Amino acid sequence: MFSSSYLVALGGGALIGLAATIVWLGLGRIAGIAGVWGGLLQAGTADRAWRLAFVAGMLAAGVAASMVEATSITRSPAPLAVVAIAGLLVGYGTRMGNGCTRGHGVCGLSRLSRRSLAAVMTFMITGGITVAIVRVAGGWS
Repeated sequence: MFSSSYLVALGGGALIGLAATIVWLGLGRIAGIAGVWGGLLQAGTADRAWRLAFVAGMLAAGVAASMVEATSITRSPAPLAVVAIAGLLVGYGTRMGNGCTRGHGVCGLSRLSRRSLAAVMTFMITGGITVAIVRVAGGWS
């Protein structure tokens, strides 16, 4: 009925929700990766331990996912320069929007934040427009 990739995606989504819940209930912090990384990169951050553990857990989950389902971690069909530019634009947008897709989409929406709802709607619309433009331009393959 479902391929194993659907089960991996379902498991990943459940783990993201569980991690966000644990961080919120245990530490009173939002588990948006932009905020987690931002705190790690700032000098003098007192709560580095949980941030490092969080990032290490994300890396370990990626390794585990690739061991369970080898195709769950794939290479981007886009050239490396395009991926790098896209990453910089996402980082800039994350700072502008006061959070990332995970922070707004998982944590913000679950707290019924209007600002997060507006951010997620913007992410989805922008993503849809970007996909349409890339498809019209012929894609990356």
